[in-house]
Amino acid sequence: MRLFKILILLLAAVMPAAAQNPDFHIYLCLGQSNMEGNAAVEPVDTADVPGRFKMMAAVDFPDKGRVKGSWYAAVPPLVRHYTGLTPMDYFGRTMVGNLPDNVTVGVVAVAIGGCRIEHLSKDFDPASLKDEPEWLRNFMKEYDNHPYTRLVECAKAACRDGVIKGILLHQGESNSGDPSWPSKVKKLYDDLVGDLGLDPAQVPLLAGELVATEQGGKCGGMNDIIATLPEVIPGAKVISSEGLGQRGDGLHFTAEAYRELGRRYAREVLATRTR
Repeated sequence: MRLFKILILLLAAVMPAAAQNPDFHIYLCLGQSNMEGNAAVEPVDTADVPGRFKMMAAVDFPDKGRVKGSWYAAVPPLVRHYTGLTPMDYFGRTMVGNLPDNVTVGVVAVAIGGCRIEHLSKDFDPASLKDEPEWLRNFMKEYDNHPYTRLVECAKAACRDGVIKGILLHQGESNSGDPSWPSKVKKLYDDLVGDLGLDPAQVPLLAGELVATEQGGKCGGMNDIIATLPEVIPGAKVISSEGLGQRGDGLHFTAEAYRELGRRYAREVLATRTR
């Protein structure tokens, strides 16, 4: 009997782990309030969400029975239980609507309204939060004060089920005018790729523009800096916000603009697949 147990243990040690499903395409999503979702979810946004579109909860959603690290139908909200509509909602819908029926799309989101790119960094020091406003400290607590670690934790869990295909970013309002922003994004991207063992040639970064100046955007000038991202990250794509309306605060998109922005992210990914 003892010999039999030893043989079982040896077999378990040499047998490969369960393979990832190559038809489960996962996208990591991060940013600040426009990725978090600042527009109210409308009835159209919760109707007919495709079954092949999933979200992994990066925090617990007590009122929805969602538990951190588990997959659920991607019915909004997707970031936290009180957040709104995001570009992810219609990114996922558009993706599954244009991919073969055997492909499932999943999003893993860590987004915090008002955060700077430094808050998302691997090197972020939580001790610095003592100088931040209470509302930001409360948001950060949802991620144990270190969003990068939470994203990597959830991404590793997601990789047991599928394959990471890309990283979606929407951030910049809190770094508006910062010429070092592209290099900080590159550091973030490189750290994620390294810590998750990804091939950068297979996992592009897609970054969305902020509300354009022509639409009354307060940080529209930051789009010129965002436009330089492909110069520092090979293969990076910038998603246009041209013509997308804002809610009147000069910072946040309308619900319809979020829908279209999500479609634009998806169209770029889909176009890249055919190039």
